[in-house]
Amino acid sequence: MSRTLVKKALVIGLLTGMFSSAQAQNLEPFEGVQPSVLHDFRVVPYAEGVISPWSMNWLPNGDMLVTEKYGDLRIVRNGEVLEGSVPGVPEVFSRGQGGLFDVLPHPDFANNQLLYLSFSKPQGEGASATAIVRGRFVNDELVDVEEIFVADHQGASHYGGRLAFDADGYLYLTLGDRQAPPSGDLESHPAQVTTNHQGVIVRLNDDGSTPTDNPFSGMSGYAPEIYSYGHRSPQGLAFHPVTGVMYMTEHGPQGGDELNVIQPGQNYGWPVVGHGVNYGPGTPIHETLSQEGMVDPIHYWVPSIATSGLMIYNGSQFPRWNGSVFSGALRGEQVARITLSPDGSAAVTEETLVPGIGRVRDIRQGPDGYIYLAIEDRSRQPTAIVRLEPAN
Repeated sequence: MSRTLVKKALVIGLLTGMFSSAQAQNLEPFEGVQPSVLHDFRVVPYAEGVISPWSMNWLPNGDMLVTEKYGDLRIVRNGEVLEGSVPGVPEVFSRGQGGLFDVLPHPDFANNQLLYLSFSKPQGEGASATAIVRGRFVNDELVDVEEIFVADHQGASHYGGRLAFDADGYLYLTLGDRQAPPSGDLESHPAQVTTNHQGVIVRLNDDGSTPTDNPFSGMSGYAPEIYSYGHRSPQGLAFHPVTGVMYMTEHGPQGGDELNVIQPGQNYGWPVVGHGVNYGPGTPIHETLSQEGMVDPIHYWVPSIATSGLMIYNGSQFPRWNGSVFSGALRGEQVARITLSPDGSAAVTEETLVPGIGRVRDIRQGPDGYIYLAIEDRSRQPTAIVRLEPAN
């Protein structure tokens, strides 16, 4: 579908009620040039009609794949969302924060057609766990699907679910603390207990097996898949395209969202340390902001913006943004652009882009160098995927 037709479809949707009134209010101010410190840009509708998008990614042929939280995998071809869901997607537990999460092609997809999905797997009697399946994506279908990992964690919400491959072909998955209450002996909280998968990032081989050189491999008292721990609700995961350093964003409670540099075997402190407070009354959770043996974030948000998808830009469309970290925001309804120090170990400045655009669930750099945003509506109304393009 041409850009003109997409715009017409978007306008028709707004006029006929296909989009919620909140979306109409959010998208209308983004006509024309949007200002930025380094690059002015435009917000251009790319594809419309997705329901609660969670993640998006591209195949070598240019098709975009989009996961919808309630269990559908959609294909966007030339800016048009194809009808129907991709066959072969497993059943998901879609209550609360559960659902279909990330979609990630194998680094050698062009040769092996392997596609990975993370999701909340139903386990009976209302229980669920974050899991990964992989299958071959052939003729717009997912075939030969196999389950390669199921997390050992229990609770409600805070599933994590972000996937990423590093330059060596290892697969990483974020896993939340499953909303275990931050009370009592905080050092005994499940996110501090290393025998489970609550509040961790795991590192896997591409077949789901455990690498023998993981930081806790062969050590008593540690689940061997753990790469880092002490996380609350990690929602963004990305490797720097030049340095290979891993960055992660996670939700704090009432305040205290974090941007972290992830190092193998390290403890990131939740809930022993942090910058957030208890929901409602705002009473303290932590005795201190920092503690020896626990890694501090390089940036944090108070109040919370509810960080989501994460991306480090490295493209030709916005050359002065190269090396900047971009985080989507749900509650904050914005994109945060963070400039890093030369060695990437500290955040230097933050700029807010597209404030009020809606709940930005995912943010990605496309193969064309544009920046794509997946915007969700909590009432399950259709929304648009938009992209940022240079104003000139």
